[in-house]
Amino acid sequence: MGEEHYLELCESPVQFEHASNVNNVFFDEANKQVFAVRSGGATGVVVKGPEDKSSVAFRMDDKGEVKCIKFSIGNKILAVQRTSKSVDFINFIPDYPHTEFTQECKTKNASVLGFCWTNWNEIVFITDQGIEFYQVFPDKRSLKLLKSQSINVNWYQYCPETAVILLSTTVQGNILQPFAFRNGTMSKMSKFEIELPVVPKPAKLSLSERDIAMATIYGQLFVMYLKHHSRTANSPSAEVVLYHLPREGACKKSHVLKLNTTGKFALNIVDNLVVVHHQSSQTSLIFDIKLKDPDCAVNTHQPVLPARSIHPYRIPLSGPAVVPSQPPVPCQLYSSSWSVFQPDIIISASEGYLWYLQVKLPPTVNLLQDKGKLMDFLLRRRDCKMVILSVCSQILEGGEKGSLPVVATVFDKLNQVYKEYLEAEQTYTVVSDVLAELGDMMRPSSTVVSQRPALSNIILYTCICMFSM
Repeated sequence: MGEEHYLELCESPVQFEHASNVNNVFFDEANKQVFAVRSGGATGVVVKGPEDKSSVAFRMDDKGEVKCIKFSIGNKILAVQRTSKSVDFINFIPDYPHTEFTQECKTKNASVLGFCWTNWNEIVFITDQGIEFYQVFPDKRSLKLLKSQSINVNWYQYCPETAVILLSTTVQGNILQPFAFRNGTMSKMSKFEIELPVVPKPAKLSLSERDIAMATIYGQLFVMYLKHHSRTANSPSAEVVLYHLPREGACKKSHVLKLNTTGKFALNIVDNLVVVHHQSSQTSLIFDIKLKDPDCAVNTHQPVLPARSIHPYRIPLSGPAVVPSQPPVPCQLYSSSWSVFQPDIIISASEGYLWYLQVKLPPTVNLLQDKGKLMDFLLRRRDCKMVILSVCSQILEGGEKGSLPVVATVFDKLNQVYKEYLEAEQTYTVVSDVLAELGDMMRPSSTVVSQRPALSNIILYTCICMFSM
């Protein structure tokens, strides 16, 4: 069973001081930084990112409870929200004054829900009455309002990879209004509606921030909606609905991922795969939106692989009282204290760990029996070369030799990808390496060719196709 875990937590997590009565923990999705704020910052703030060199430690005056704290890109300016009316700023640029300065939101009687840095000196305030886009002048210790938009806001989400902010509007909250930011400009994108499973009467907020996530998959921005159906005979299970959100044009419903169960879920994106975590069963499912399932309607997807738990993880003990020979303790996977962030981050504030979720490809070879579908899946993954080679070896000379149609299908898929890369004038590809290594395996004196003479025709056909392009 241990070989069937196709998901794992990274071996070298970011460690920070765990949340406690005196230590609050915040996460910035743009810079991927964890902030451990002790006593409102008076006794210290420690910032840790994905690399040790990005760690920062400093002190702040305790001016009240910290609601949100983030660095601008490059750790140049720190923004701290302590009240619902304003945001404080501190320069971290060398030779600039370190004194705090404050910016109140412009909209009268509005409450600041949060803020997002879109550049090293550009920031967006999101209030319950709209958004305000500012440029920060650290030398003058002031901000300039570039643009604002009035709109009733329930909650918001930000995708730092695309600099798109998504606002939940209307009483039910299911009309979403995106805004895009680029080079000091703010653009209003086309709003769209999330289809609710049940329309409440009277109207009330029905779309939760917990059920929406934004992520880039195969280079395109999607809004992912965790749709929890009512418990009826016709629709007993939940699903993830993907809405494609282009820079220009209308946002459209494009994919439906069938979860075949109910409960609490969380979403990650790893290597362009949608990973859906199910808390009660302590398992995860993966979906590939580029894999077409012939048994499903267009753009309706079943899980690529059977549900499996994340590979067990052990936390090493630390501290002066730890006995050197004491073994690491098991980590509680799928804990209720876990927080999941896009694209591939899992944080346990209670234990003081930030992990990157990873996909292990070798276990998929035996879990996905359809070799054609397996090749389609593997060819889109990072670090797939050796796994593809193992599949080829398995069907040619392993204990589970494939039939000639299966072998032909696998080689056709390798050949097609190789052809596409050649047409794009790329001289080095994963497939070329795999085929080169297979060439040694397939030489006339090899046991594979001698034991299965018909394979030489397939190999010859593949080579002819490759060199005739």
